[in-house]
Amino acid sequence: MWWDDSVSIPTSRSLPWPAALPASSRQRVEATLDPLPEHRRTTFALRVARWWDDLLEGLAPYPHPAEVGARVVELAAAAYLARDEDLHLLDERRSLEPDWFQRPEMVGYAAYADRLAPPGTGLAGIAQRAEHLRELGVRYLHLMPLLRPRPAPNDGGYAVADYRQVREDLGTMEELRELARTLRGQGVSLCLDLVLNHVAREHPWAAAARAGDERYLRYFHVYPDRTVPDRYERTLLEVFPDFAPGNFTWDEELDGWVWTTFNSYQWDLAWHNPDVFCEMVDVILFLANHGVEVLRLDAIAFLWKRMGTQCQNEPEVHQLTQALRAAARMVAPALIFKAEAIVGPNEVVHYLGQGRHHGKVSDLAYHNSLMVQIWSMLASRDSRLATHALGRFPAVPSTTAWITYLRCHDDIGWAIDDADARAVMIEGWRHRQFLSEYYSGEFAGSSAEGLVFQANPATGDARISGSAASLAGLGAALHQLAAVEQAGDREQRRVAAMAVDQAVARVLLGYAVIYGWGGIPVLWSGDEVAALNDERWAEVPEHADDNRWAHRPRLDWAAVLEAREDPSSATGRVYAGLRQLARVRAELPHLHASAAAETVASPDPGVFAVVRRHPVGPMLQLYNVTEQPRTVPGWWVSELGLPAEQSVDALNGYPPNLTDDGSVYLSTYQPVWLVRP
Repeated sequence: MWWDDSVSIPTSRSLPWPAALPASSRQRVEATLDPLPEHRRTTFALRVARWWDDLLEGLAPYPHPAEVGARVVELAAAAYLARDEDLHLLDERRSLEPDWFQRPEMVGYAAYADRLAPPGTGLAGIAQRAEHLRELGVRYLHLMPLLRPRPAPNDGGYAVADYRQVREDLGTMEELRELARTLRGQGVSLCLDLVLNHVAREHPWAAAARAGDERYLRYFHVYPDRTVPDRYERTLLEVFPDFAPGNFTWDEELDGWVWTTFNSYQWDLAWHNPDVFCEMVDVILFLANHGVEVLRLDAIAFLWKRMGTQCQNEPEVHQLTQALRAAARMVAPALIFKAEAIVGPNEVVHYLGQGRHHGKVSDLAYHNSLMVQIWSMLASRDSRLATHALGRFPAVPSTTAWITYLRCHDDIGWAIDDADARAVMIEGWRHRQFLSEYYSGEFAGSSAEGLVFQANPATGDARISGSAASLAGLGAALHQLAAVEQAGDREQRRVAAMAVDQAVARVLLGYAVIYGWGGIPVLWSGDEVAALNDERWAEVPEHADDNRWAHRPRLDWAAVLEAREDPSSATGRVYAGLRQLARVRAELPHLHASAAAETVASPDPGVFAVVRRHPVGPMLQLYNVTEQPRTVPGWWVSELGLPAEQSVDALNGYPPNLTDDGSVYLSTYQPVWLVRP
């Protein structure tokens, strides 16, 4: 154990450094920390000792892990010296409450800063939305990429030209620090994106490489001809086949081919170079010292390159993430990592830690499959595929949590596994095609208004853009209602009003699944007021070729005010429903992320069922994914540990509706959370 074998006993003249830390590094670290009081120096030394083994194990891909580790500790000491007193206090509190991000009161919100704040106010304007966030129960705010990007095009801000500066139109690093401090005072943790895989062509490292600096040339994958790139291309996938085919770009200034997985202006970093690792450690600690509490590790799956593979999810990715996390823990235990890895179930769990990396990698990971399966159930009115696919996820460490979401800034790729589809007697490719057609409105009877993004004619796959409300058919229903109100036909108005009701119910059902799954449910900005697709998304020249901007609208403050004042409107009902979900969720210990969500096969395929088992008792969640009333037998509910007649629906505080034979009755798109009273 670290406190037995690698730590010297502290005395008034010595600090408890790990024995393997070289003496020369130890001396430099102690000189750096000399201005601090003794208790601060001791705390840092204890943290280094605690995380040293994890750091070295994670650095195993490099030839000399101990040398790189010593460099990391020296960087950490400098960052620790610069850390503000209020952040040291936050570190101590989080060390005593390591499950802070797993608790059921955690609800997240994600937005582009300039589209959340009042126009022209930048980071300073985010604080003006604090009351709005509090009403929604938000404790975690993810502001989409705001570090300085290259000029447009910049992949929505993910082509970072400077990790240490904020976009000029949003403000300064000092304003970011002040915003983080303000949010922290209100119990809200700030999450920012950190793009790990690549930098913009204009980044200083890339500029130095283009100028011929040998040190910085080694920060990138550069080849004099197509020989090596062509060998890699045999097994690589294309991320954006429509507007960024291939994975390498010829650069005249470099006089070579540079690896560019995403776009020609985004240069992949050479993570096999330990200098790149140390640079990114320094960036992470810099952002942590500005008050960032969660870092979304963007494009993390692509870090390590290996010939003959897809160069995604290689074992070294998890090792290096463990090392990054260990370095961050030495300085800022309040900081946690979120892996942006949109991969299959058997791969994504590794980003939370499996095997020897158990619980040592990222603290959070996106549950992309849950989003996909919710939309699949709503289109097919069938829960069997979701029950099977979500049920085969391997267990994740009890100290980690999923990020769950109904929508995000990105498109929806129909990640339906062929084996999962076969298990429930459907064809994977045909179901993916159905979902694309359904949510683009091409399927007969569909009221969805999604936009096709990056269609692949070879496979027939097509990803979909669109807001949650538009995909749920609310836009079409409201248009229909407005048309029949002009005509004055009472029956037609009744049918149209029912369509609006059902669209609202679909949105709230989807979010009920998200809020009930555990982890941190994240609300995408605009969904709280049932925002529809932005019809003017293409008017910004930079956005004209990227229809994902249709579901990235500015927050409509007038709609927020309407939702508050008119709870009977579609926006008002969605707003009130989300507030209620957050309030109920916060009071249910069953929804602590350490308790796993288990899917169970429902007797009625139109009902999706989830069980959560917690020491206070079980919780059974039932979701009617159809527009028709459904029932599940009372005996079946009892076998899951919750006799219906002895339970209450936590969403409304009343016993569930029972039929004459004791079955639980669910109305159109109704969610039910059964617990013991």
